[in-house]
Amino acid sequence: MSETWMPLIAGFVLLVVGGELLVRGAVQAAERMDVSPLVIGLTLVGFGTSMPELVTSVQAGLSGSPGIAYGNIVGSNIANILVIGGISALIFPVIVAEAALRRDAALMVGVSALLVIFAATARRIDRWERLALLAGYGAYLYLLWP
Repeated sequence: MSETWMPLIAGFVLLVVGGELLVRGAVQAAERMDVSPLVIGLTLVGFGTSMPELVTSVQAGLSGSPGIAYGNIVGSNIANILVIGGISALIFPVIVAEAALRRDAALMVGVSALLVIFAATARRIDRWERLALLAGYGAYLYLLWP
């Protein structure tokens, strides 16, 4: 029994401590660089916390299992938006400017719809579609940069 629970508990503790250190470091980086915490959250924290999903999706794609990659992407987004966002809002209310909420919510719905369209048309996402999604992300970050 302890062979299962001890590594699980230790991993959870390390995850919490690592997450705390990541957020503190990101806030300090934002303050030093005079960058909006939103931009730091979208880049540094976003990439840092999404790295396991990226590795899993790349390995799934390389091994010929794109369904695992799609499921990983969709499941991760659902968990991040609904579970993490909901728990965070229960602990401490999230205050967001109405204009930013409208812009970002519309963008999130639009990109999700675009991903569904890309995936449904050929049951795969072609290179130009991948580049379009990455370019869109870059353009979004550029617009948010102070």
